[in-house]
Amino acid sequence: MSALWTSADAVQATAGTTTKDWTANGVSIDTRTLQPGDLFVALKDVRDGHDFLRQAFEAGASAALVSHVPDDAPDDRPYLIVPDVLEGLVALGKAARARTQARVLAITGSVGKTSTKEMARTALKRQGKIHAAEASYNNHWGVPLTLARMPQDTDYAIIEIGMSNPGEIAPLSQLAAPDVALVTTVAPAHLASFENIAGIAEEKAAILEGLQPGLGVGILNADIETASILENTAQRLGAQAIWFGKSETADWQLRDAQMSEDSTQLMAQVDGAPLLFKLSAPGAHHGLNGLAVLAACQAMGADLTHSVLDLGTWSPPGGRGTRELITLDPAHRDRVFTLIDDAFNANPASLSAALDVFAVLQPRDLEGEVMRGRHIAILGDMLELGETEAELHAAIADHPAIAKIAQVHCVGPRMKALWDVLPMSKRGLYAERVEDLMPSLKDLIMPGDIVLVKGSKGSRVSAAVDGLRKLGQAD
Repeated sequence: MSALWTSADAVQATAGTTTKDWTANGVSIDTRTLQPGDLFVALKDVRDGHDFLRQAFEAGASAALVSHVPDDAPDDRPYLIVPDVLEGLVALGKAARARTQARVLAITGSVGKTSTKEMARTALKRQGKIHAAEASYNNHWGVPLTLARMPQDTDYAIIEIGMSNPGEIAPLSQLAAPDVALVTTVAPAHLASFENIAGIAEEKAAILEGLQPGLGVGILNADIETASILENTAQRLGAQAIWFGKSETADWQLRDAQMSEDSTQLMAQVDGAPLLFKLSAPGAHHGLNGLAVLAACQAMGADLTHSVLDLGTWSPPGGRGTRELITLDPAHRDRVFTLIDDAFNANPASLSAALDVFAVLQPRDLEGEVMRGRHIAILGDMLELGETEAELHAAIADHPAIAKIAQVHCVGPRMKALWDVLPMSKRGLYAERVEDLMPSLKDLIMPGDIVLVKGSKGSRVSAAVDGLRKLGQAD
């Protein structure tokens, strides 16, 4: 296997200097996950990577990208020295993109970026060598890291691009230089950093900045209120726009979606012809993203029939709606509850979609039991929603799925706005911190229940997922 990076290639890419010759088979920023033969990148973030050089080499790093060599670092190891480590990583990413003939898909959106990335990975998996990040590496260091890890012989690369503030997406898209750029949707998220949703739409539309004028393709959501902003940006940049959605104006129009507990059957119309496909997960919102992925696959020259068949095997990544059975009593295998782990992220759009799916799923009714299985929700704060956060949290009470939920337990100061307006019959426990809820978890669940845990990552409601797993044995 040829090396991902040689010291000569890395020096040329970064204009740095190396203390010794070396080769690397991977790129890592974390000594805990570093693999032998990786180039360790000593980024300075919450911690300074220069403090972990000894651990990196002990773990098998072949070299380290640094801005200096600290006094306590091993002095007999290869170092690639650059003025700024992040800029050095960006330079590696840029060089990796330039040396490959891969077709590149860039994905952004207020909701569904990572799930859509994984859909694309699945839909393309038998049509060439695929490169995509294993996690949500979509920020100022995640995108260049994903690119720097890309082998030269990649056929299809899938790059996720996110943002928290204005001006972040365009430079990342220009670095990725995609052939196709996909915007899943524009919804209230990160409103604390934008005046309104139009500002969010303008930032999402900036992913088109990385397309080559006249050749690049934008896969855009026709159903959103801010679609005109995406359209104006595409026209200004000379990008071909392909629209997906339920709207009659969509080029790839979703005509019908039928959900069951384990799948979604979808019917679309493309160029006047019917297109049938399925997903091995419930959710009409997944269906829309799946349709966008199929449009992107075709735009990249992939075989649509193969993409449709392989997309049918996709299921949500961990923390984004995955389901598991928890056995409460090993001596009675029927005494189980269903846990839905959707605790990675939350905003009004993603929570609404999660509740739609939740309402379709049926709790278990156990033989010989007086009580029947119930819908139970544990909801954590949705973060970065700005001045209207209280109203957006309270509005969840009006979602039709609330009628099917037996108890809604709320975690976090923002979720207090929902708890205050819930009907008394639906109102469960309220805890300002997830730690305050943990001692009560065992009393909230009964055999047969189906339990949704949803919240922003910063709400730390994922701790409730771990606590629920510890009530029994996970299958």
